[in-house]
Amino acid sequence: MSEIASDLWRLSAADLARGYASRSLSPVAVVESLLARIAQVNPVLNAIVTLDRDGARAAARASETRWREGTALGALDGVPFTVKDNINVRGIRTTWGSRLYADFVPTVDELPVARARAAGMVVIGKTNVPEFTLHGYTENALFGVTRNPWNLGLTPGGSSGGAVAAVAAGMAPLALATDGGGSIRRPASHTGLVGFKPSRGRVARADGLPQILLDYEVAGVIARTTGDATLMLETIAVPHPRDSASPSRDATAWRLPERKPRRILYVPRFGEAPVDAEIAQSVAGASHVFAELGHSMVEAAVPFDVDAINAVWPLVGQSGLAALVAPLPRFRELVSKRLVDMADEGSRASAADLFRAFAEIARMRERLNEAFDRYDVMMTPSAAALPWPANEVYPSTIDGKEAGPRGHAVYTAFANAGGYAAVSLPCAPSLAGLPIGFQLLAPAGQDETLCVLADEYEAAAPWAHRWPPL
Repeated sequence: MSEIASDLWRLSAADLARGYASRSLSPVAVVESLLARIAQVNPVLNAIVTLDRDGARAAARASETRWREGTALGALDGVPFTVKDNINVRGIRTTWGSRLYADFVPTVDELPVARARAAGMVVIGKTNVPEFTLHGYTENALFGVTRNPWNLGLTPGGSSGGAVAAVAAGMAPLALATDGGGSIRRPASHTGLVGFKPSRGRVARADGLPQILLDYEVAGVIARTTGDATLMLETIAVPHPRDSASPSRDATAWRLPERKPRRILYVPRFGEAPVDAEIAQSVAGASHVFAELGHSMVEAAVPFDVDAINAVWPLVGQSGLAALVAPLPRFRELVSKRLVDMADEGSRASAADLFRAFAEIARMRERLNEAFDRYDVMMTPSAAALPWPANEVYPSTIDGKEAGPRGHAVYTAFANAGGYAAVSLPCAPSLAGLPIGFQLLAPAGQDETLCVLADEYEAAAPWAHRWPPL
């Protein structure tokens, strides 16, 4: 492979799209460059757990033919992406990070994968997850620990840890992942990437795994740039009648609004919940960038009861897991003790407990909807903690204070509970060079507003030139 070809793994999806359209780049050469990069860095990162070399090569050859014949299926025809290992890809195992699913090979693509492949995109492999995607770090009994490209001793977060590690390290320009409580946004913040969680229903889903987090979990995109994330969202955010949360069939799939000053509610911390001092400083710096860009920044307290939401939110995952494993006789033998304990906790909960959780979520939505009457967008940190040791489930302390299992994750789950659109963007890194991210949140259906704001911020404070020291 030539030196030029070997560097193709550094190119963005937008660069690839332009190169294919001008015939200056070859989908086949790009896939070979990525496969070489995967062989180089994946052994130390453990990000991609099932690699589809033959399928990727065949899809690249077909794309190259289409570009040559002028029949490309779209701008992203031939652009490779990875798929999180809780999203079904036809003919490739979906393990969900669990020995219960170790041999499961779906016969159909989940709908977002089908949308991407119909546009000519190339699946290159599946990325690692924690078991049942219910933890904020990435490790399981099937594949082991995934590591952060910026520091191999640390976690990339979770549950999309494999997805972000792959994109950050140049194994693919794009990743399809899921976010049920921050599983795209927090890992993106830990690895210097864009992590976009669409509002409920914007990326229609069907033919997937059983639901644990109901439609609080959505499919979204991880990318190095806001432009790349927007390109993939334009491709997969298409209504479908099989998803009850999806817009009507004749709804406009994706239309970017004009740029104009926005009213941004900046919430630097959630009550007394600790946040790392370097994160607080970096996110404050990002808020100043928006002010300099002409947006109206109002700093205020979080407009809902954070403690109440944190008290009830774990019950959703616990109950969903309990329902999933109840009919599976070998789950206690094959599932990790941590998840068995979680399922037991869910099975002990009553219907009244779950009803009270849904009622608290409804109250939170009311408060936030009132805030969105006054503001267009809300801004917070993406995570309360910097990356922690790779084999630890969560950081036990944050900013010198004790933190429980959800302490690092206080800024994200409420967006899922409300069905809102949210994106994590990189801001200034820590003194040690670790990535830091902040979150923008918009009302349901206003996903495109976030794309425009994110692109505007990236132009003023670019980050795509930063690469981990691999």
